[in-house]
Amino acid sequence: MKKIGIFGSGSVGTTLADGFVALGHEVKIGTRDAAKLDDWKAAAGPLASVGSFDEVAKFGEILVLAVKGVAAEGILREIGEAVLSGKVIIDATNPIDDKAAPEDGVLAFFTDLRKSLMEHLQEAFPSAHFVKAFNSVGAHLMVNPDFADQKPSMFIAGNNPEAKAEVSDVLVKFGWEVEDMGKAAAARVIEPLCILWCIPGFLENRWSHAFKLLKQ
Repeated sequence: MKKIGIFGSGSVGTTLADGFVALGHEVKIGTRDAAKLDDWKAAAGPLASVGSFDEVAKFGEILVLAVKGVAAEGILREIGEAVLSGKVIIDATNPIDDKAAPEDGVLAFFTDLRKSLMEHLQEAFPSAHFVKAFNSVGAHLMVNPDFADQKPSMFIAGNNPEAKAEVSDVLVKFGWEVEDMGKAAAARVIEPLCILWCIPGFLENRWSHAFKLLKQ
């Protein structure tokens, strides 16, 4: 079993942490306010712990970036590339512009289609192995999504094949069908899936859906 370090104590971070704990992994969540996770830690059991971002980075063999997109680079720079070097980083972030309200249900991003947030992070920390995943669905559906007899698709991208294989194994165990879209540049189109996923929620309060790639 791998040790899993998760940056972020919101619903995405705790949901994925619970999923990893259920599989038997040791999990440490990084937060600036450890007290807010007291109840989660008590419920999650002995495999769960809480620490600083630096402690989480050193602890985790696989890391999960589950913070706001605007905060992602700053947190990783605090830790430093030396600690992140060689580690798989599951990038669940989206470059949502918090200063702009959705327009007709459409979120605003602070990036454009010429470069994704994950590409920027990969360039900033070249010795880490980023894999885009979990960004195109709500937290409540990230682990064991129930769509009757169908498995939804999780689109991933990243430059390192071994890292993608590790993340794919996690996704399969979490109940997903993995669709590998190639290298980091593919995050330019995977990240905007968040915008598409959110439109029914903002317009009609429908949040219980996921994407499926149909094949012949």
